[in-house]
Amino acid sequence: MKFIVSSTYLLKELQVLGGVINNSNTLPILDNFLFALNKNELTVSASDLETTLSSVLEVDSDNEGNIAVPARLLLDTLKTFPEQPLTFVVSDNNTIEISSEHGKYALAYADGAEFPKAVELANPSTTTIMGDILATAIDKTIFAAGNDDLRPVMSGVFFQFSPENLTFVATDAHKLVKYQREDVSSSEVAEFIMPKKPLNLLKGILAGSEDDVTIEYNDVNAKFIFGNTVLICRLIDGKYPNYEAVIPKENPNKLTISRTQFLSSVRRVAIFSNKTTHQIRLKIAGAELNISAEDLDYSNKAEERLTCAYQGDDMQIGFNSRFLTEMLNNLNADEVSVEMSLPNRAGILTPADGLDEGEIVTMLVMPVMLNS
Repeated sequence: MKFIVSSTYLLKELQVLGGVINNSNTLPILDNFLFALNKNELTVSASDLETTLSSVLEVDSDNEGNIAVPARLLLDTLKTFPEQPLTFVVSDNNTIEISSEHGKYALAYADGAEFPKAVELANPSTTTIMGDILATAIDKTIFAAGNDDLRPVMSGVFFQFSPENLTFVATDAHKLVKYQREDVSSSEVAEFIMPKKPLNLLKGILAGSEDDVTIEYNDVNAKFIFGNTVLICRLIDGKYPNYEAVIPKENPNKLTISRTQFLSSVRRVAIFSNKTTHQIRLKIAGAELNISAEDLDYSNKAEERLTCAYQGDDMQIGFNSRFLTEMLNNLNADEVSVEMSLPNRAGILTPADGLDEGEIVTMLVMPVMLNS
């Protein structure tokens, strides 16, 4: 088995695939890339059993064969080469030899047959979406997903497809983000929960991509096909909470304010908040928003006044400043609206501008009880 490939091209593809490989694997074979050569097509795969990512590379060869090559060792070696053709030759003594312009390097390889086979999806449903739209949907929601192992369904992003729109939801019970696209739809109704790791990989690969992504899915797995790459992952098993039920419908009090101004204020005032609760108080009266925080243990306190547009009754409401900061950071708008009903009901944050056609973003943040 022998093939010739450009060093920088190979490195670029392998660095993406390497994102799948865990630092500590239960099976030693998972520390390897699977190289499957078929004439001038080299399919390289990486897996952690839950997620498998593979890419087809063009190489110069007329051989066939498959072997498992140590990922870390190969990546570390490739990073040191300037652009040049590399020749890979498999020897009889279980090593693969790489020849560059200046030297030869031999790596021990494992039998490719030991590498776990990629899952085949039985009777999948299919939806197609543009890569950049999918990357944006992941980017806008994934930060709100939880990290609680006891509630695995909340540790992923909920995909909801229908003939009207595509909806992506993430929540950790304190904050919730719902991202909807009305300019994209699916021929059939479907819902599934995607884990974070494959989503982060997709977000990195697809940002700015105009390629179409074909998503195939059944009850257990999802498969994303785009360009020369395929990602297959196991879905999170379970029923997603009824998120619509927690979004308050009647919110008579509406505050509109500059996002950057609001974010800077919240950040500054939060420095003086209690280090365990991160609580800040919003007090709204007329066209004035008063943001304050106090840490009674250390007698630290801060207060800022901002002008805003406000319709509704005067009110006071408390929020965890970290959640508020995360959400404001994640919006691209110049102005944001905060809609509220009562101090003990969730506040709804929406961008007042900066959205693409067909894009709807709704963020929900739970209040914290204020000590009067």
